[in-house]
Amino acid sequence: MGTSGCLAGRLLLLLLPGLGIPFNIDVKRPQIFRGPQEAQFGYKVLQFTAQGQKWMLVGAPWDGTEGDRKGDVYKCIVGERKNSTCAKINIGDMALQNISRQTKNMHFGMTLMANKDDGFVTCAPLWSQECGTSMYSTGICTSVDRDFRLVENIAPTAQRCSTYMDIVIVLDGSNSIYPWYEVQNFLSNILSKFFIDPEQIQVGVLQYSEVAVHEWTLKDYQTAEEVIEAAQNISRQEGLETRTASAIHKACTEAFSPERGGREGATKLMIVLTDGESHDGEELKDALEECEERNVTRYAIAVLGHYIRRQKDPNSFINEIKYIASDPDEKYFFNVTDEAALNDIVDSLGDRIFSLEGSREYNSFELEMSQIGFSTHLLEDGILFGMVGAYDWDGSVLKEGRLGWATPPRGALEKEFPRKLKNHAAYLGYAVSSVRLRSGRRLYLASAPRFQHKGKVILFEMNGDGSVAISQALTGDQIGSYFGSEVCPVDVNGDGITDVLLVAAPMYLGPQNKETGRVYLYRVGQSLLAFNGTLLPDLKPQDARFGYSLLAVPDLNHDSFNDVVVGAPLEDNHQGAVYLYHGYRTTVLPRFKQRIESAGLRWGLRYFGRSLDGQIDVDGDGLVDLAVGAQDAAVVLRSRRIVQINASISVNPPSINVIQKNCQRSGKESLCVTASFCFSVSSRSLSPRDSHLSIKYNVSLDDRKFGTRAVFDSSSQKLLQKRTRVAMGRTACSTARFHVIDTSDYLRPVAIAVKFALSDAELPGPVLDEKLPTTAKKLVPFFKDCGEDDECVTDLVLQAEMDINGSRQKPHVIRKGKRKMVVDVLLENKKENAYNTTLQIWFSRSLHFSSLVLKGENPVKMECSISSAQARTCSVSYPVFRSLAKVAFALEFEFSCSSLLSQVQVKLTANSDSSESNQTLTDNTARAAAFVSYEPDLFLTSESTLNRYEVHPVGTFPSDMSPEFRTTIKVQNLGCYMVANLSLLMALPATGYQEREFLSVTRILTDNVTCSLPSHTEFGGASSVIPLHPEELAHTEKVNCTNAGCQVVTCQLQRIERNSEVTIHLLRAVRNEFFRRAKFKTVKIISSITLTVQEEDNLFLLPKAAHRREVVLEIIQSKLVPISLWILIGSILGGLLLLAMVIIFLWKLGFFTHKKPGEGEKEE
Repeated sequence: MGTSGCLAGRLLLLLLPGLGIPFNIDVKRPQIFRGPQEAQFGYKVLQFTAQGQKWMLVGAPWDGTEGDRKGDVYKCIVGERKNSTCAKINIGDMALQNISRQTKNMHFGMTLMANKDDGFVTCAPLWSQECGTSMYSTGICTSVDRDFRLVENIAPTAQRCSTYMDIVIVLDGSNSIYPWYEVQNFLSNILSKFFIDPEQIQVGVLQYSEVAVHEWTLKDYQTAEEVIEAAQNISRQEGLETRTASAIHKACTEAFSPERGGREGATKLMIVLTDGESHDGEELKDALEECEERNVTRYAIAVLGHYIRRQKDPNSFINEIKYIASDPDEKYFFNVTDEAALNDIVDSLGDRIFSLEGSREYNSFELEMSQIGFSTHLLEDGILFGMVGAYDWDGSVLKEGRLGWATPPRGALEKEFPRKLKNHAAYLGYAVSSVRLRSGRRLYLASAPRFQHKGKVILFEMNGDGSVAISQALTGDQIGSYFGSEVCPVDVNGDGITDVLLVAAPMYLGPQNKETGRVYLYRVGQSLLAFNGTLLPDLKPQDARFGYSLLAVPDLNHDSFNDVVVGAPLEDNHQGAVYLYHGYRTTVLPRFKQRIESAGLRWGLRYFGRSLDGQIDVDGDGLVDLAVGAQDAAVVLRSRRIVQINASISVNPPSINVIQKNCQRSGKESLCVTASFCFSVSSRSLSPRDSHLSIKYNVSLDDRKFGTRAVFDSSSQKLLQKRTRVAMGRTACSTARFHVIDTSDYLRPVAIAVKFALSDAELPGPVLDEKLPTTAKKLVPFFKDCGEDDECVTDLVLQAEMDINGSRQKPHVIRKGKRKMVVDVLLENKKENAYNTTLQIWFSRSLHFSSLVLKGENPVKMECSISSAQARTCSVSYPVFRSLAKVAFALEFEFSCSSLLSQVQVKLTANSDSSESNQTLTDNTARAAAFVSYEPDLFLTSESTLNRYEVHPVGTFPSDMSPEFRTTIKVQNLGCYMVANLSLLMALPATGYQEREFLSVTRILTDNVTCSLPSHTEFGGASSVIPLHPEELAHTEKVNCTNAGCQVVTCQLQRIERNSEVTIHLLRAVRNEFFRRAKFKTVKIISSITLTVQEEDNLFLLPKAAHRREVVLEIIQSKLVPISLWILIGSILGGLLLLAMVIIFLWKLGFFTHKKPGEGEKEE
């Protein structure tokens, strides 16, 4: 199985934003190992056997001090002690003891994998190489043997830096070099530019004048500080000659030798600094040829200070220095005016040195960030590594085997990972594994969970040269789900062929946007994989990261099929849980068999399930156990053996004869029965432990819901509790006696039930096989009185008749106060006893069952129960309806108010447990039906605001039309059911002779009612009717549709709920002109209102006379009374006389006398 992953990626999956179904993983006694905090102890777990002990190895990739998380692996002894401490293996120190470069934050322990040599491999994907100013995380893995000793380091992508150079500085120390401290400064400055390290640059210095001397060799100093200090302390050799050729020859032949620190494969550089022509120039050609043969690249620096100070021509000197320098001159030749100017070329010289092509082959800048060991998978002939950082984080894989190592070139995966998708960081190699197809081919797997943000898993073949052939690609279906972060091939039936591939998408968003996670299941065929559903976790929506870890484990439940364990470390608010799924034939069952939650372990663990392992027996009981990683902890969960218990029951005598008693109990004769209970125990797994098992079992007589018909002799109760011990592979039996109590229920057998379990189910012992029942049952029948053949053959005859009759043409009318119906039933048994006789009653939903009433003094007892809303089940003379017995009864029903049907039906069927021939079964069923209609309880009323109207003569009232008056019509539903499809017809007299209007409809006001008003008038439906002439009003008492034209208003009342009403407001006005021209005293205008049922509805029936109302408007004509002339004259004269008398009276009172101003004061 592909495991492992880098710390950054895996911790991101874990940290971004339970003991369920018990089975054979023991959760009561876990062994828990604690590790240092902040070390990510528990990131990986591995079961391991070494030094005669069973161990659990635990990865702690952040182990170490702040700033130097070197990582490590801890070894924990799995023993009898419940919890114990773990010891650090010191993998980092062990792996790097022969590596001179020390790297911080390597994170050993991110991968743990057993190898084929009984050892294990652990990796540090972030192990890095420092090359100049760059840090390349190539990764490193370490193989450790079973004695915890280093076998080898595996770092196939680690390559030499481009700064892997041996540099020798050939320094002119003659008298002409002046001042010397400027040369010392130049040395210090240029050396500070070099990356001095055993794996990068080494520097040696050779000073010459007349004789060349090694100031220090390449191997003398390992750090820049040491070299710079030596340069500052170097003293000038002095001499009268400058023997440059001999110095160059000595440097090429001696300074780069292995004895003086020269390294094979390092780039050889020589820097020659001099201020004058050589005195041994004739030897210069041979010296330079020697350097060329040894691949020594030469930089030459000409210091012109001596020539300038003496005003000499330097051309010859410059030509010689150019000859010394490698070609081209513009790259390898420098000249400065004097010694002080040397510091001006320090930067240029350093840039030119580091621009040298020091790289290796085609892939040295392709795999420098490969992070090998991010994931690993053990192969038959080597190891398959995942390299997520290769090729600019597109990722790749590397196979290491007996023939070396191979990795696909960048273009080999172009089809599945196009180059045009730049910088998409697919992380190919996040998980790696392999499958063996049914055709026998082996395909490698590598996942890229970030490919196009949905993830991809590729299956491919790879040759020794790195060429690949991709067979299939699986893609995720949700963005950000991290599809492929874990892959797990499973050989379910153990035949060496992969049956199932599991692919995890732990960040899959489920209901309520929770990161529930998902595990996809693919069936492996002859050459391809086919999607076959998903594994089902707990249905509770929560952040879970289900599938964060996957593990294929050997058969845990001993059914010969291998199983699967899935981790969900974020479940239960980051406490975590682990799911166990069973294999079956060639697949994995999608429903989990056991859910182990961290909360149930009661140790306060978090992120339980972040890593898994389970391949060996760690406690010596022959059963594979589980190892589970958590945050700062690791847990061992032991498997429990599965046993099968088969129980059987036998009785003597085999049946109960209530007539023939065979014992006495409580002073009465009774029938006694002896029951024997036998238990046999077996197991599919062989274990030296638990040779005997203790079984507890409960025995019960009859179900609890029935009355007591039998009790045990020992307790006088229906229940009995017992225990027994059974040897593995043997059978043990025990007995119990019970007796039957007098009962009338002797049709139903007495049931003996045994429920059993292990007595010590809580101890670390075996568990029962959940596929086998834990109960056994035996039915002890009663002896039947049905002749010699002991078989009862009956003949039930059923008759039924309704008390109402109704046909389709003439249905029965259901009226108020008459809403009940009775069905008379007769049931008889014409042959032998009928046991457990039942009567099934079904009736229309328009009926409500009211009661069952027995007729006469009938000894037959009947009890009914509700089967459904429209069905009842009645027992008839339980337990036996005897031969030739009869029972007559009445079924009373009431018509429903909520469901109305045009036909009511009642169906009855009689059955029994006794036999009955097919020829007589036809009369076991009876039906009764009738067509019905419903007379609704409607109340029609009308009320008018104008009942009498007086018509004034011509000229006395200016308007021809009277004010509007209102007639309110109400239809009330007083019944218990809704009424629909009604029509309200209003015949309103409106016109007379020559269609002269005398009464007109102005408006109709309704609510949820549709009314229609035709533009023409009708005459009572008879063409012979002559409209009324105004002159005929004097001889007419009533005006209606028989002698006047009527406006017929039709209103459709679609639905009237019970206890509700519909209101219609009719507004009309009287035409005065028609009545002014006639001479009459009074006349009544009669309008009729009729409520009817629409013709297409035959469910409702309305009596014609019961729903008709008349509205009467009486018209009265007023008369003018003539006034006499003498009366007018007398009235005027009387008024004048009265006025004169008033004036005289006021004059007498002085009302008309006014005083002048001042007269009042004089009087005073």
